[in-house]
Amino acid sequence: MHEMSTPQPLPWPQALSAFGRCLVDVVRSLRQRRLHQPSANLGRVIAFADGTQATVYRETVHDNGPVTEPVSLIVAFQLRGVGGNRVAHRLFRLESACNTVLFAGFDGFVSKLWMTADHKHMYRGVYEWDGYDSAVDYVRALWWPLMVVSRRDSIRFHVVGESTRASLLDGAHGDSDGSWWQPV
Repeated sequence: MHEMSTPQPLPWPQALSAFGRCLVDVVRSLRQRRLHQPSANLGRVIAFADGTQATVYRETVHDNGPVTEPVSLIVAFQLRGVGGNRVAHRLFRLESACNTVLFAGFDGFVSKLWMTADHKHMYRGVYEWDGYDSAVDYVRALWWPLMVVSRRDSIRFHVVGESTRASLLDGAHGDSDGSWWQPV
């Protein structure tokens, strides 16, 4: 397992190039109908070991074929200047569909659960990736768009190796230690 409170960002030219490749793959995947937004998990409430909980408001799945090195990735951030403003949170959730081009084409992306903000106004994404390094590379690129809209000190991630999203959410990864990332 690996955790950083703030990911070490990629140099911005590398991140920009990675997002360009991602956009091309998203367009290709949409044409080939390999990107889906299933509804089975919508409304699912997930509790975390830090006492917070959030509700799934969107799911994105990429049909890539068999996963050979499953890892779970949890990303968290707090939007800058939004606080408890319900209208701003609703607008962010609507706008966030456009953000699919920022992740769904990265190498190794399998799925994402989009979580509403918890009572501390922290958003989370619960992902499954194929490949530990691919998940970390994604987060290092993601730092740039997140730092534009988020409090920098709130951006964090946690990668759980040898873990599918389902096994993570079922609590198959040890006792709870009160961590922000750990579903209970």
